[in-house]
Amino acid sequence: MLYVLICTDKPDSLPMRKAHRPNHVAYLQSLGDRLVLAGPFTERDGITMTGSLIVVEAPALEDAQEIAANDPFAKAGLFANVDVRPWLWTIKNCRKEA
Repeated sequence: MLYVLICTDKPDSLPMRKAHRPNHVAYLQSLGDRLVLAGPFTERDGITMTGSLIVVEAPALEDAQEIAANDPFAKAGLFANVDVRPWLWTIKNCRKEA
């Protein structure tokens, strides 16, 4: 099952995000095929990062929550909120078999 991790940064936490970003990216890459897609939310300028959207494949909600909790950003206390939701990819799903 797919799960969406919607992560919102704490206010004024861009320096913390930048400091922990290499470990965050390495962690996501270590998930291998469990990671479906990921990227930052930004301010209107399209540059200043303010959170993360991550889609993972996991057997259960608890497994997806564990992935979220082990993210270096989460461990550093960057996020004000993390919402983990089951998700059905229905439109333009490039993972569906033809």
